[in-house]
Amino acid sequence: MTSTVVKTILVTGASSGIGRATALHLARDSANLVLVARSADVLDEVKVQCESLGAHAMVVVSDVADAGSVEAAFRAARDRFGPVHGVVHSAAALAYGRFEDVPQEVFDRSIETTLIGTANVARCALSSFKASGGGSLVVLGSLLGKISTPYMSSYVTAKWGVHGLVRTLQIEARSTPGTHVSLVWPGGVDTPVYLQAGTYLARHGRPPPPVDSPEKVARVVVRALWRPRRESPVGMANHLVVTGFRLAPGVFDRIVTPLMRAGGLSRGEVANSPGNVLAPQPTGEALHGRWGRHWLRPAAAVGVVATAAAIHRSHRKRT
Repeated sequence: MTSTVVKTILVTGASSGIGRATALHLARDSANLVLVARSADVLDEVKVQCESLGAHAMVVVSDVADAGSVEAAFRAARDRFGPVHGVVHSAAALAYGRFEDVPQEVFDRSIETTLIGTANVARCALSSFKASGGGSLVVLGSLLGKISTPYMSSYVTAKWGVHGLVRTLQIEARSTPGTHVSLVWPGGVDTPVYLQAGTYLARHGRPPPPVDSPEKVARVVVRALWRPRRESPVGMANHLVVTGFRLAPGVFDRIVTPLMRAGGLSRGEVANSPGNVLAPQPTGEALHGRWGRHWLRPAAAVGVVATAAAIHRSHRKRT
């Protein structure tokens, strides 16, 4: 922390993955933590973990897609701890499938949670900061807010919107002294979100290689919370992939589908379902998924080298 004064931080998506890792990281700084997610029992587990690390923590069950529910979460935080000094927004929902195969209800709900949920949280955060003289909002974006990929249309749409919203808020925050808005955009991360996602491909998703740990992303998030930056990418291949998407779109479009099938989808077949898009799945919520670096290194190397080679060949042909 940058101050000896105890800070109050509200974390959405705190029951799982990056949100949970961020809460645990902040707990070591003895912060007052407001843990927000849809699954009460899992949040209670995270609360116990955070308090064992030295934090004071409270649980608020809330659905970020519901503006009234988010407002109630911020009121509860103020009633317990006083002003909210920082907000980390990590909650999101995704579904896999060709655009026309994903049910409208699932598609819409994914966007409501991921994009409208960001707007709901940001609105309350900025209002709270204005009333208390400032604060720091960190929003979790994604590599998929910079590029497009098949089979994830609702999530890509939502994350592009999230990135645009954050950029607008950063510009507007220039006229509000003490208020900061930062974007952290990771690539593949070892969290349960892929197994919990809806799927209409008869296959689970999995994080595209190279895969980082949620703890690594959490460290970047906390750094952005106390030392705000406009953008913080997390992932060794992020800039390469974005460069390919922007500078060689024809090449990118040809290779992204086979790369997605090879590195972004599970091998075995599963039943199609909405996953946790329409309702929480507490039994699947955890800090990590089941993807470590050990088996992904060869795939990561092949994917990155293939992409770089394709982009290089494309530029050579142009010149």
